[in-house]
Amino acid sequence: METILKSIIDGIVREGHLEVSFASGKSAVFGDGTGSPVAISFLDKAAEWRCALRPSLAFGELIVDERIRITTGTLRDLLDVASRNIGTGTPRGLLSYLTPERRLFTCPARRNTVSLARKNVAHHYGLNHHFYQLFLDDDLQYSCAYFSDERDDLEAAQLAKKRHIAAKLLLANDQHTLDIGSGWGGLAIYLAKCCHTHVTGITLSREQLEIARRRADEEGLGARIEFRLADYRDVRGRFDRIVSVGMFEHVGARDYQDFFMRSYELLGDEGIMLLHTIGRSTGPAPTNPWIKKYIFPGGYIPSLSEIVPIITHAGFSIVDIEILRLHYADTLRAWSDRFALHRDEAARLYDERFCRIWEFYLAASEASFRYGGLVVFQLQLSKSLNAIPEARGYVERAEATLREIERRIY
Repeated sequence: METILKSIIDGIVREGHLEVSFASGKSAVFGDGTGSPVAISFLDKAAEWRCALRPSLAFGELIVDERIRITTGTLRDLLDVASRNIGTGTPRGLLSYLTPERRLFTCPARRNTVSLARKNVAHHYGLNHHFYQLFLDDDLQYSCAYFSDERDDLEAAQLAKKRHIAAKLLLANDQHTLDIGSGWGGLAIYLAKCCHTHVTGITLSREQLEIARRRADEEGLGARIEFRLADYRDVRGRFDRIVSVGMFEHVGARDYQDFFMRSYELLGDEGIMLLHTIGRSTGPAPTNPWIKKYIFPGGYIPSLSEIVPIITHAGFSIVDIEILRLHYADTLRAWSDRFALHRDEAARLYDERFCRIWEFYLAASEASFRYGGLVVFQLQLSKSLNAIPEARGYVERAEATLREIERRIY
């Protein structure tokens, strides 16, 4: 197996400097020698077998279980080398003869029923909210920030994200906005305070619901904001605006049609919907099995080719698409750095293995956004082509107005 694993690694690693020590005591160096050296050791032959047979699941598990040990460099360095190379060219050597792993191990997607959606949400968002406070910004924004200025820190970039979204929604006083996947309530509170809109926020997480309601009450916004424990399929009524940030990744490909048909029914005739979701700049691909098993069960990241036909079939006009490229990589780096600063507190809340899982998740996700073709889509949808101005300058003007409001409020 050592010979096979060497051939597989050689077929992947063309750039950088990766030294691998095997359980036999032998070692080999891969890459062109550029960049900072990274070295790892396999501690047993079974780990080598697992990594060769199903690397996308086993690699993360073996790192977390400390059966692959990083002896030179950091986890981020290792994942940077791996991700940079996986995205380059055609595999060489033995790897070029292997059936792509995604075909061997991909199963038909399940329908994301309401009960399954609740279970999947509880797996991730049911964690102690004090844990999320260790690495998120003060507003608990758990989605891609918007670094409008490279000098911005995480707080400024998350505020800029809310401002950017609000500007695209073109909100007027006393309009009614539906926030699908309202989380801990930060965006809804921003819209109510800065845009004087009424907001109905829905979530499947009881923990998030309790905190969001408490925050709205503390802000004196109880008359403007209603948070509900509800699935989007159970919402009734009509809304002037719909916004969904970081929730669509949990819908599942088999339920895209239901999601957009339901959103179309809920949106007023002159309404605007803003969908902010992780997406693939490449074609469709299965969810990484490690992420699916340990972080987001039921999660799926779409490509535009998958969702655009469904959006238009539902009746929507796509009036604008913006691709945020490295913004999420920078967000994840900020989260990872903050997590490292508060790692001891996270270990006290959970345990060391839990911390290693989250370290791998944050570092691997950052690498995927830097090198692996993951981006963030912001899609503006409407029933009318005339719902927004023809020139994009309205976004910048609205953001300038919102900045002035923020200065008075915050």
